Amino acid sequence: MNSAILYNIARFILLLAAQILVFNNLNFLGFINPYPYLLFILLFPVNGNKYALLGASFLLGIIMDLFCNSGGVHTAACVLLAYFRPSLFKFSFGLSYEYQTVRINDVLTPERFSFILLGVVIHHITLFVLEIFTLSYFWNIILRTIVSTIFTTLICIFIIYLIKPSKR
Repeated sequence: MNSAILYNIARFILLLAAQILVFNNLNFLGFINPYPYLLFILLFPVNGNKYALLGASFLLGIIMDLFCNSGGVHTAACVLLAYFRPSLFKFSFGLSYEYQTVRINDVLTPERFSFILLGVVIHHITLFVLEIFTLSYFWNIILRTIVSTIFTTLICIFIIYLIKPSKR
């Protein structure tokens, strides 16, 4: 097996375990929930198999739904994020992102920050709209999305720099 595949499998398991064991138990002020497990989708290799990403995103979401008893909202949010990921790359890094070496875990630039932020926003809007599923709570959805996006983005950036490989 390729070392990149093993690295992605390890990342999948570690992020999922951290989400289930640690971050699912955090709930600040009743509506701030961090979801750094979506970092697996954002850090998936740029030139990786797109169908493998969609399948892994589905598996990631379905496992989260099983542990959270949430009825498919994590699955829908993960698959939607995986589907829009190439568009996020084009928006953040330009049209020639596939020909460049794009590494999200390098120095934080505005392009990398916008990629992470937009990915988290897409995930959270989908997650909270499907979770609440009524427009009478529109401002609740917006508030939860904004606050959880800020918190999740900060945690994702912290995790990226925590696992960042050292330059030799």
